[in-house]
This record gives sequence, C-alpha cells and structure tokens, in this order.
Amino acid sequence: PQLPHGHMALPSFWKVVEDTLQQSGAQLRSFCQAFETVTPSPGAQPLTPAEERKVLSLVSKHGPDKLYQVTSNISGSKDLDLTLLRGQIVALLQSADTKGNTSRWLVDAGGPRGFVPAAKLRPY
Repeated sequence: PQLPHGHMALPSFWKVVEDTLQQSGAQLRSFCQAFETVTPSPGAQPLTPAEERKVLSLVSKHGPDKLYQVTSNISGSKDLDLTLLRGQIVALLQSADTKGNTSRWLVDAGGPRGFVPAAKLRPY
C-alpha cells in the first residue's frame, strides 16, 4: 500500500512526522494541565498545625489503620451525630451504631465522639 506522504523526499517526510508528533505532544500536555486544574488531588487540602496535632494524637490512640478522612461536609441531625467538615480526619471506633446499623459509624474526631455516615468517610 502507498503511504499518503510516500511521494515526498525523505527529509520533508520526517519534517511532517516531527511536526505532527510535536503538535500531538502539545495537545496532550495542554489536556493534562486542564485535567489537573479541574480535579485537584484528594490530598490537596493541607492540614493545619492544629489538625496535624489532632491526627498524631488519633494515631497514637487508635493506630494509623483506623484513620478516615471526611469526603464531604457532614451536618449531624440526630443526637450523638457529629457535624464535620470535608477533609477532617477521624478515627474509627466502631463500624456500626448502637442499633447495629453499619451505614453509621462511631468515630473519634479528636475530642468529640459521635456517629457519622460511613459513606462520607474514606481510609486516610
């Protein structure tokens, strides 16, 4: 089969290939930059020194494998529910509430303890 640029002299052909690759590379780079600005990395929220101290105390009390990060703001509606902000770190105490409901977890928020929706937590 005949290539579309088969009739060109070799140096001109390589120039076309190079230009095409450069153009594709530039498009890929701009796409990557656009993607990064739209989706900040999950750990993009730096912890304040106070939060850091709280996290260290939670780790020493409960161990690192019990830490979870709040994925979106939680406003507690029932008694014993906690109100937490997105990005806060909590330690899991029990993966069920007093009635055995596993969609509400008992957590230590570095002082206050209470229930939060399990769906709004992810391992830290």
